[in-house]
Amino acid sequence: MGLVGRILGLGTSAEKIGGVIERVAEVFVSNKTKADTHAYQRQSASLDQYAREFKNKSNSKFDRFINGLNRLPRPILALGTVGLFSFAMVDPVSFSDRMIGLERVPDPLWWLLGAIVSFYFGARELHYVRQEKQPIAPLASLAQMPAPADRNAALDEWKALNG
Repeated sequence: MGLVGRILGLGTSAEKIGGVIERVAEVFVSNKTKADTHAYQRQSASLDQYAREFKNKSNSKFDRFINGLNRLPRPILALGTVGLFSFAMVDPVSFSDRMIGLERVPDPLWWLLGAIVSFYFGARELHYVRQEKQPIAPLASLAQMPAPADRNAALDEWKALNG
């Protein structure tokens, strides 16, 4: 090898030459086979993670109780508001007495209630926003995707070009 071969670290081995050529070519054109393999591995890892999450689901009485408690705040707030309107129509005098009682609640306590409700719903919303940032591939497309060892994108492209 000449000066260029020594600079690139080429010896006399054809395998070394092929490796260097491959690395240089990948600077200009991405390796489709490696890209497909990495995409398949990412999707497979994602599905494995989801499978592990649901594999050993504990359904003890305590877990069911806590899950039930976690689902209560929104329905209680919604039904409680509808209940207040109904109560105001059924017994306006008693409703007015209770609203006067609420008016006497000190402002710092209202601020505290507002902060608790805001943080509860804000944290819940943030949880769902963070989950949406990770795209989930449809299961139908994953089932149709062949394993990387069975497919060579470069060879498929060459076959398509050369008939």
